[in-house]
Amino acid sequence: MSKRSGLGKGLDALIPPDGALAAGQWGAAEPLPDGGIQTVPVDLVDPNPRQPRAPMDEGKLAELAASIREHGVIQPILVTRVGGRYQLIAGERRWRAARLAGLAEVSALVREATSQQMLELALVENVQRADLNVLEEATAYRHLMDDFGLTQEQVAERVGKSRPAVGNVVRLLGLTHSVQAALLDGRIAEGHGRALLRLLTGEAQAAALDAVLRQHLSVRQTEALVDRLLGKQPVRQREPVRPEILAVEDRLRRRLGTRVEVNHGQKGGRIVIHYYSDEELEAILEQMGAID
Repeated sequence: MSKRSGLGKGLDALIPPDGALAAGQWGAAEPLPDGGIQTVPVDLVDPNPRQPRAPMDEGKLAELAASIREHGVIQPILVTRVGGRYQLIAGERRWRAARLAGLAEVSALVREATSQQMLELALVENVQRADLNVLEEATAYRHLMDDFGLTQEQVAERVGKSRPAVGNVVRLLGLTHSVQAALLDGRIAEGHGRALLRLLTGEAQAAALDAVLRQHLSVRQTEALVDRLLGKQPVRQREPVRPEILAVEDRLRRRLGTRVEVNHGQKGGRIVIHYYSDEELEAILEQMGAID
């Protein structure tokens, strides 16, 4: 069987398709869906306490509410029964927009779910929709590991990503508060954050962040700055690099989660992959398929 890519089976792996129960395709160890698609009162639905997404963009929420007034809720929300009420598993944005649009009822897929499944389903849906920023994603992964005892490998399987990709995201939680704040509000990119992680104290990270923001440093320049702060050999100035080579470097950097240089000549060249710990080396090798 070929290894799946992207987000793999996503929600389809966690929500049974129509007729799956009758066909016996739903695993016996899983709680069974108990209500199918129903119309439930909007006011009887409560938010998912494990929703990984932070406060939502009010402007986009208003746009969705306007669309719902015109067309209704096209995709049902996903809920579980808690007493005489319903608790959201996934679809909080649709539910909030439905309330904003003045709807009294909303279509919902009702099923039983454990606390772990509620977090997994909410996480998978938000990752599929690109609704999470990288730190919200990292926090959700950390909850799955700390609260439910999952390994990075198991988390990666749940969300259809590679283990190194999950590990690289979780590592960003080691950034100091000021760097995390800069990452959240878009002043720096994820690559800046990974470079600053090599500085082991909050004071060093904060000082480097100040330089990055004042000098508008790129990810590559931030990596060079961190090299200098760690007392490594200054990085020599590269000759101007063609845009297509820079694009290849960027693709490799995002795929491997580390600094990559492509030195391209007329008759060939070389690729330099940087790593900063044994764990990072193992993750890179695993990403490249060099180890099992």
